Order: sequence, then structure tokens, then C-alpha cells
Amino acid sequence: MHPQSSPELLRHLVGFDTTSSGSNLALIDFVEAYLAGLGVASERVYDASGQKANLWATIGPADVPGIVLSGHTDVVPVAGQEWQSDPFTLTERGGRLHGRGACDMKGFLACALAAVPDMLAADLARPIHLAFSYDEEVGCVGVVGLLEALKGRATLPQYCVVGEPTSMAVVVAHKAKRSARVTVTGRACHSSLAPQGVNAVEYAALFIARLREIGARLAREGQRDEAYDVPFTTAHTGKIRGGTALNIVPDACQFEFEFRVMPGEDPDALVAEIAAYARDVLEPEMQAIAPEAGIAIEVFAAVPGIETAPESELVKLAQRFAGSNGHAKVAYGTEAGRFKEILGIETVICGPGRIAEAHRPDEYVEIAQLERCDAFLANLIEWAAGQGAGQEFRRLRA
Repeated sequence: MHPQSSPELLRHLVGFDTTSSGSNLALIDFVEAYLAGLGVASERVYDASGQKANLWATIGPADVPGIVLSGHTDVVPVAGQEWQSDPFTLTERGGRLHGRGACDMKGFLACALAAVPDMLAADLARPIHLAFSYDEEVGCVGVVGLLEALKGRATLPQYCVVGEPTSMAVVVAHKAKRSARVTVTGRACHSSLAPQGVNAVEYAALFIARLREIGARLAREGQRDEAYDVPFTTAHTGKIRGGTALNIVPDACQFEFEFRVMPGEDPDALVAEIAAYARDVLEPEMQAIAPEAGIAIEVFAAVPGIETAPESELVKLAQRFAGSNGHAKVAYGTEAGRFKEILGIETVICGPGRIAEAHRPDEYVEIAQLERCDAFLANLIEWAAGQGAGQEFRRLRA
């Protein structure tokens, strides 16, 4: 198979609409065929529906601890966004490659795939594994099945690099996250008789206001670490729906909220705190009028945080590969915590693109960022072949 560059491969990957609400199998078919054309076998771990799959491939000796290059295949929706070009057609403008997922995070996947021929030519002493997952954008849930399937392997990887967009900075820590859906049930009546009903929207508003108070308290009094881009725990309400007409007291309201939690603070304790407010304060008021009223809280995503010691061997290696001595901590979540939680694999986050460009209309990754990622992977391959950092590392440091 003729080698393809990372922009060429990114064009293919962006062309697949892998919005989390749909299937990713067309992209997985493409990657599987690409790897097979290079003589690399891969395996799938499906979800319960059979419409989504993780993909796992190993280049090099499988009986030696190696390193994982991890990334998710799913993307966020484009609905309601105004794009200058087709979001599923990679479009170059001024050195930027625009397309849904170009930054988050198909750019990294493309670089990893483009590097496979060099991996094969390097006669690796340590294996390089590719782990491509689904449903990261809805709570890092898809990769769990893959990691559980790997648990029984005789030899597990030693290290993992999750290629989320970091502008190729080495990120050593991110926050934990709890995402919850709240359903408020009230009692409907004509708005002229409002005191005889229970207004679900108003009680949702009281709940959300208390969330905001908790967030303000955590910003003021909670754990702080200035190395993070947002150095404290945050609370956020992102979606709300309720009511049918102005002259009807609404009997239902649903909304979603999240906590993004610093190390040293307990995300489940925060969920328990707001649940206690609903149970002990709001529900008694509601049920005094309508016994059927209530507030139900469903935690639908529990993403673990991660904190890798800056002095660890992996961080030093990643800094060598990136040609940088720095490290960072971020507020957004990744699958890195899953690798540490389930398999105990030391993990960092490092990939092309800026997180600020993710999820936006006209999302893009700079070609220069892909080139930096290509160089990172070239250095990683030389290390995996037992050759150290090599000439590319020295060129970056010069």
C-alpha cells in the first residue's frame, strides 16, 4: 500500500460522520482495511447493539510491555451550527484543515495511522498499540469494553498516550467529571390557579440556583491548583427543557448538569450534597401540595480524573518526544483516567490542535500541528525500536 500522509488520512476520517448518536463502523471498516493492507491485524470490541466498535491493533512484539496510542472515533453533532464548508469534507483554508473532528480528535488518529509504515520498518523492540474507541463524547464509555477485554492478556501495555488536542503540550492531569440528568415532576393546572399546582420549572430553577451556589463556594473555598487552566472545581448546567404553554403550570422539567472536580475533592460527595438539598428541602414543599411530585437524579457519566507525576518516566519520555520540558493540567476530561483506573497504565495526554477549536463551527487543526505530531510519533517509534530519541528530537530541540 502506498504510504499516506496524515492530512490525506485525515481527509478520509473526517469524511465519515461518526457523531456519537450514530454508528462508527464505516470508519472502523476503513481503518481495519488500511491496517490489513499494511499487514497489520486488528480486532474489534463491539457495543451491545453491534453498531459501534472499538478497534485494537498491535505493531511489534505482543509479549513485551509497550505503549498505547489512544483516540476516540466519535464526534459531537453539527446540528444548529453554521459552517463555511461541509463539516464532513476536509477543507483547507490558510494552513488550517477544517472539518468536524479534525481537531477532536481525528487529527491524532490520522497521524498514528500515517506512522504505521514507519513502525513496521523500525523492527520494534517494544510494541506500539493502537486503541480507537467510540462514545468518548458521551462520557468515555466506549473504551471501557475494550479495556475490560484487555484485562486478561498475559502482557499489558506499560504506557499510554491519549491524543486529545493539547497543542502538543504534555498534559499530566485532568479533572474527574460527574454528569447527571434531573427529572422534576410537578402537578399541572391552569396558571390562574398556580398555587394549586407544583411548578416543575420553578423547582428546577431552585435546584439549578443551588448548583450555582455550590460552584461559587468551590471556586472560593475549594481545592486549588494554578497549574490547571481552570484551577478549581466547577458546576455547570448545560441543558433544560420544560413547560408547554404560558397559561399551564408545568408538571415536568428535565435538565442536565455536571461537576468537573479537582483531585482531592470527591465528585460523588458533591452529587450527594445536591441530592440531599432536593430530598430534604425541595421535595417536602412539592409533596405538601402534590404527593406524586418529586425530583429524580440519574448520574449518566462518571469519568475518572488522572494525575501522573511530572517526574515519572513516561512524562520525561513524552517531553523528549515532543521536544519540550514543560507539562500542563487541564479541566476537560479524557479517556486517560479509564486506562489508569481499569488497567493501571501510566498515561499522559498529548495531541495536535487546540481544545478551544473543538466542538465549534468550522473546527480545524493546523497543518503545522499535524507535522509536530508526526515528529512526536517519529521520536516515539525510535524509542520503541530501542534507538532513543534520534535525529528528529535533536532537530526539534535545536
